[in-house]
Amino acid sequence: MYESYFGLNGSPFQLNPDPSFYFDSRGHSNALSYLKFGVHQGEGFIVVTGEIGAGKTTLVRTLLGELDSDEVVAGQVLNTQLESGELLQSILTAFGVAAQGGSKAQLLASLEAFLTDVAAQGRRALLIVDEAQNLGREAIEEIRMLSNFQLGNHALLQSFLVGQPELRKQLESPAMEQLRQRVIASCHLGPLSSDETQAYVEHRLRHVGWDGTRPAFGDGAFQAIHTWTGGIPRKINLLCNRLLLAAFLSEQTDLSAQMVEDT
Repeated sequence: MYESYFGLNGSPFQLNPDPSFYFDSRGHSNALSYLKFGVHQGEGFIVVTGEIGAGKTTLVRTLLGELDSDEVVAGQVLNTQLESGELLQSILTAFGVAAQGGSKAQLLASLEAFLTDVAAQGRRALLIVDEAQNLGREAIEEIRMLSNFQLGNHALLQSFLVGQPELRKQLESPAMEQLRQRVIASCHLGPLSSDETQAYVEHRLRHVGWDGTRPAFGDGAFQAIHTWTGGIPRKINLLCNRLLLAAFLSEQTDLSAQMVEDT
């Protein structure tokens, strides 16, 4: 609604994750480096946690966009409100594999055959489980068992577990000792700093053609945005989207700290 008023060519603060808006904060840069390291290793588990709205999904999609499909076959599981048997079916679906039968043994056989074929092609299989904090202990153990699939000395499947902070707590339990021993890297996405919040807002605006003057941010406006959002990217998007709408409706182009407070 307000895009044309400010001379923008798109929506700068949409809530849906979009890797084209990826912002390379210190935390996100470190996390992306961990993910790339993990892909290079080709085995074990990488764990990425972060608060709701911290940018985990955008981070994963950014990684997927950089992978060479000739080298890595990636499958992503998004719905994790599943039991272990349902999880196996979801993993097969994520890789585009039609299961031969519905029993657990048949599902495992279908997955192993697929992974072996991928390895025979000289490629590697990568499983990304988003919202992994929703998985029960049995489902997490199921994923750990899948890491036992091997061809010679090479693991057939590598897994990334991405989730909210509760996932880290789950993995710290004594029952998760075997999985923890296979985690080769782990990182946590924290909130953006005040300076990063300003850079994040400006980055998203520039991505859709902002010239730096319309809208203009007054003294204290960025600090107020950071204070009210805690530096969480999704909250920043939500507040800034409403802020620009309020400015448009009141026919203003200067965004003051007071306007942020009122919004």
